[in-house]
Amino acid sequence: MRARPVLWALCCMLALAPGWLADSVWAQTGPPERIEWKQVPLRLVLRTGSERIVRFPGPVRLGVPASLQPLLRIQSLDGVVYFLAHAAFDPTRIVVRGTRDGRFYLLDVSASGQGGSLAPVEVYVKASRAHGEVPGDAGTGEDRALGRYGYVALTRFAARQLYAPARLAQGSPGIVRVPVSREPVALLRGGAVQAVPLAAWRAGPLHVTAVRLTNRTDRPHTLDPRDLRGTWLAATFQHNRLLPAGSDADTTAVYLISARPFGTSRAGHGAHHR
Repeated sequence: MRARPVLWALCCMLALAPGWLADSVWAQTGPPERIEWKQVPLRLVLRTGSERIVRFPGPVRLGVPASLQPLLRIQSLDGVVYFLAHAAFDPTRIVVRGTRDGRFYLLDVSASGQGGSLAPVEVYVKASRAHGEVPGDAGTGEDRALGRYGYVALTRFAARQLYAPARLAQGSPGIVRVPVSREPVALLRGGAVQAVPLAAWRAGPLHVTAVRLTNRTDRPHTLDPRDLRGTWLAATFQHNRLLPAGSDADTTAVYLISARPFGTSRAGHGAHHR
């Protein structure tokens, strides 16, 4: 009979854990650094081996480039995000999306062995936008796209533009076509597959690029996202296996989601991305 009150108390503690943990950390490190979100990427410098926390107005999801995953541990609990860098790395953009209001935030995160503040960061939005309003509700369709399109929606949009009949390949409010060079690029390691950008679009802070992939060898080739050069938030192959060159199925497409234009994201791979 006495176990129920104890169990209930434990459940209450777990429910309050994210805020309680953050508040206890802040009590140790002093008051947080409060930063207003003004649609400008926020700079976050980490000290390797030391955890730093960032609190957002509500629960969030983070789009972390694959190149950072071995170097950076991220834990997100009810709007409080815990960053711990295992090694130094150059500024890399991370896209953060509020799961309740659809608002996007951009973080330019870097880490070094020396310097870097340990003070917590509190990101806030002015009261005029703090009551469930998605940025851009009173603005253009492009602004409203910030809370409407995620990785899956953008990938489907790009695929429709390439493969769907003309009557279905219609534009979407807030997604705008952007220029991209249609010259072959060294996108995949190994040289077996030729890559040619076909088209690119932008929706708020996100970019999606459709790239044609063609097998150049006389052997089947299985596509692996780990072979992609560049800094990408998501990569989706239309088909993940190419038949030998000259076959009907020697060509497919890959849809790449990035926080920057295709050319910049493709060139953004360094030693720690390899």
